Amino acid sequence: MSQALTVFPAFFRVARKPVAVFGNGDEAYAKIRLLLNTEARLIAYSDAPEADYAAFLAERGIERVPERFAPHQVEGMTLVFAATGDAGLDQAIVAAARAAKVPANAVDQPDWCDFITPALVNRAPVAVAIGTEGAGPVLAQMIRARIDQMLPPSLGALASLAAAYRHAVDRLLPRGSARRIYWRNFFSGPVADAVAGGDLSAARRTATRLLKSPEAAEGRVWLVGAGPGAEDLLTLRAQRVMMEADVLVYDALVPQAIVDMGRRDAERIAVGKRKGCHSKSQSAINQLLVRLGREGKRVVRLKSGDPLVYGRAGEEMAALREAGIGYEIVPGITSALAAAADFELPLTLRGVASSLVFTTGHDLTGAVLPDWARLAVSGASVAVYMGRTVAASVAARLAEAGLPRETPVAVVENASRENRRLLHGTLADLPDLAYREELSWPVMVIIGEAVAGANFDQSEPLARAKIAKSAPQADAANQTNERVRA
Repeated sequence: MSQALTVFPAFFRVARKPVAVFGNGDEAYAKIRLLLNTEARLIAYSDAPEADYAAFLAERGIERVPERFAPHQVEGMTLVFAATGDAGLDQAIVAAARAAKVPANAVDQPDWCDFITPALVNRAPVAVAIGTEGAGPVLAQMIRARIDQMLPPSLGALASLAAAYRHAVDRLLPRGSARRIYWRNFFSGPVADAVAGGDLSAARRTATRLLKSPEAAEGRVWLVGAGPGAEDLLTLRAQRVMMEADVLVYDALVPQAIVDMGRRDAERIAVGKRKGCHSKSQSAINQLLVRLGREGKRVVRLKSGDPLVYGRAGEEMAALREAGIGYEIVPGITSALAAAADFELPLTLRGVASSLVFTTGHDLTGAVLPDWARLAVSGASVAVYMGRTVAASVAARLAEAGLPRETPVAVVENASRENRRLLHGTLADLPDLAYREELSWPVMVIIGEAVAGANFDQSEPLARAKIAKSAPQADAANQTNERVRA
């Protein structure tokens, strides 16, 4: 398939120039709203506007010409939009505009469009326009929504600040790498961070300091929660810093699709950290982060779920603090919340469960019951991370603490992902996880009376595995009995 476009993307200069919109209803209303993203002088040719459109024009102080279309009206315009809802009239407007050598656009008539209005992401003076050559306006809007999420609201302010520094940069820094390094540090370094934080004075001071010593680069580390696995559960802040990173340091549980969302030319370093296959020790990871920070790199440390929930972020923060490396925590959606969402399960439920415990089953392997075990007995919901291998121990110790064996249990493998698997049962069934050899990915176990409020339509019984496992033995016993009776 050809990759050639049938249109050439371009931006018209319309500031303080006349742009005409013809129409009385929704089509014209939509075009006027789009054009209000610009500084164009808008003229609405509308002889019988609908009430809400007329009110909008009056409220915004937009010039309205209450006349029916006449060819002379397009003369001197920079752009013309035919949005009357009448195909024949729109074509006549475009024909008149073309005769006057004015670019024109007829709504929903591609053959009568000299240009196509894009879906627009506005971070003035930065603008992103998305077009599909008429293939699908809905598709363009979907893409616009994705891009809108990726670009921070502060981008426009950052671009305006850059424009104020451009002359000084051109005067003080030689062409080539020196300027590239400066602007790279400007747009993806502490200047951008200060603007994002709303501190323009600090941004200016930092931009000036970078200009005086352009090679000086301050390293910084972001401890980023990659969430439970679904790409669209990544936070907007996480997406932003990943696009600014020089290096991505990621765990084995972070999906490749999320790693690929980082800046294309960023260095990628896998550090393992999955049960049974640690490729680097925690100490080695700490040393790596410190070294990269001292080299002036901007580092994203990607962790599955949330960095502060069983992510060993405490050790990494301590190492960075000791080394004097700046860092920031970017929260992520922890797996317990994603698992609950998959089950439509209320982790707290009025009158049933008013508290929530995050734990690992390893807390129950000692001789002394932890305090949260008693919380479970008194009604707390318990979310057990990495719970498959210790499921039997968890069930036994909670039963020992007094939790009824019929307490509902929900189990989710690969929470939030397309290949997730949902199982339900009771505390008495929980040891049956040991029979689920097909569960090879992270498993979240949620225990408590609130689990009874979950939606079990998409889940399967937890106890079924045990029944399936023992079925061959039962068949053999039946065959023996038949032989004895014969």
